[in-house]
Amino acid sequence: MTADIAVVLGLAFIAIILFATEKLRIDAIALLVLGILAILGLISPEQAVAGFSNAATITVAAMFVLAAGLQNSGALSGIGDLLSKAKSPFQFLLVLFLVLAVIAPFVNNTAVVAVFIPIVMTATARIGMSASKALIPLSYVSQMAGVCTLVGTSTNLLVNAIARDMGHPGFSMFEFTSLGVICMAVGCVYLLTIGRWLLPDTRGSELVEEYELGKYITELRVMPDSSLIGQSVGDAKLGEEYGVFVLELLRDGRKVWGPREQKLEQDDILLARGDWTQLDELRKQTGLEVDPQFKLEQKSFEQVEQVLTEVMIAPRSRISGGTLSALGHVGWYKNVTVLGIHRRGQVLREQLKTVRLRVGDILLLLIPESEKSDLRADKNLIVLSEREAEKKMGWRAPFALLTMALVIALPALGWVPISITSLLGAVAMALAGCLQADEVYDAIDWRIIILMAGLLPLGMAMSETGAAAFLVENTVGLVQSYGPLTVLAVVYLMALLLTEFMSNAAAAVLLTPLGMSTAHMLDVDATPFLIAVTFAASTSFATPVGYQTNTMVYGAGGYKFTDFIKVGLPLNLLFWVLGVVFIPIFWPF
Repeated sequence: MTADIAVVLGLAFIAIILFATEKLRIDAIALLVLGILAILGLISPEQAVAGFSNAATITVAAMFVLAAGLQNSGALSGIGDLLSKAKSPFQFLLVLFLVLAVIAPFVNNTAVVAVFIPIVMTATARIGMSASKALIPLSYVSQMAGVCTLVGTSTNLLVNAIARDMGHPGFSMFEFTSLGVICMAVGCVYLLTIGRWLLPDTRGSELVEEYELGKYITELRVMPDSSLIGQSVGDAKLGEEYGVFVLELLRDGRKVWGPREQKLEQDDILLARGDWTQLDELRKQTGLEVDPQFKLEQKSFEQVEQVLTEVMIAPRSRISGGTLSALGHVGWYKNVTVLGIHRRGQVLREQLKTVRLRVGDILLLLIPESEKSDLRADKNLIVLSEREAEKKMGWRAPFALLTMALVIALPALGWVPISITSLLGAVAMALAGCLQADEVYDAIDWRIIILMAGLLPLGMAMSETGAAAFLVENTVGLVQSYGPLTVLAVVYLMALLLTEFMSNAAAAVLLTPLGMSTAHMLDVDATPFLIAVTFAASTSFATPVGYQTNTMVYGAGGYKFTDFIKVGLPLNLLFWVLGVVFIPIFWPF
């Protein structure tokens, strides 16, 4: 093993660890890898920046804009009403899957899930169905549908771009459709039968009258007239009487040991956990105030025309990583009171103002009635509790649909590359007013763009230094004697496992060169191995962190980590078997 191979493999290993542990942002990891490769001379300066002009990077950026244009124009209006007409949970899921099968192959699946979460939560509440029975299927089927076309996910485009750079002819728009439709059909049947039985029947975070809110963490300040002054938390029996549990007692900004035994004093702050209805009842009955509310001149719910709303931190949110105290100084957020935080089943034991927000966190907000439109328009948040006002189907809705159809159809006919049609489509959407100029930039998930552009040079380095060939010889090369079918099964399994613990785009970048090198080692066509990498990296079911859509529904559905393993692992294995069986049929070695 040469020094160059050792360095590239070492960098790849460190990147995998960083992606898996989430110690750094994914875009920061990509840029660090790119910078080190360039400084060490393992790639040229031109290669280092080539990812930013790559057709795949440009196409993904444009597809984000196109998805936002479809949403803003009202082209997706009416889907909620369609779902609400379902007569049973089975029929609801069937209609949802059919709608996703039409939309998700052509619109980025992260954008699709962001749009559908509030629609699904509202519709399930209307028909008396638990949202937890529908949100994991929403995430999974959007992934299954996304892999049916070249543009359905950024992973497909990324594998195609790297393969082309390495001499492969690349894939057509509907290259994956035959296998994608088979996998999606089998996956949907699984989710409608066995998977539906395995899904938990829990109440997520719907803010609907007949549903309780999720367990929130909030801060309650002891007011001068509080009946709790002089009592300990244990004596007051807050858990038994109100279903509210005190996690910490803060006095003069410091945590007090043994909070249950301490006699409460004026201005003590209780870090409490419970359903919001119970927390609010405790507040009224015992003379407490929600601490952020106290800071806003002690305005009460009754005195101010405000709305109680639940929102989730969106995947490309600019406020992810920031704190609530920083949030209070930005834009329209100055008028918002954050009453509580719910984080994917975790119990927070920090003051709310110091908690760093994460994608998937759910916030309970008190907002002025006049700010509702700003809340709906904010792409940093996904409104869960309140259905967005239906957009009128003006001329922009059919225009957006026609534009999207042309963006897909022209490349499919071989007339114009997808990178060009997607760019022109994004410009057309903006010029038509489907979204404003500023919204164009907000619509793009820049972390994904930087990730793609930053990691493409790693794929080049793995190929040019021989690192990919070395890795193949010492992994899948060990089963070479069993034939290409066995090797294909191993490559698919490697990609499947790697994707569950790191970014799917990063997994695709690392494994595409391996797929090409595997084909060279066996002296067979590389296409079957590239297809295996594409499908495995684009469909991650077994963990809530393996794919962004899983992370999004994790908090909204009130799931446990084990729910994804229980429902998703059999589905992953099912896809593995289908891939090993059908890939050689559609793409012979």
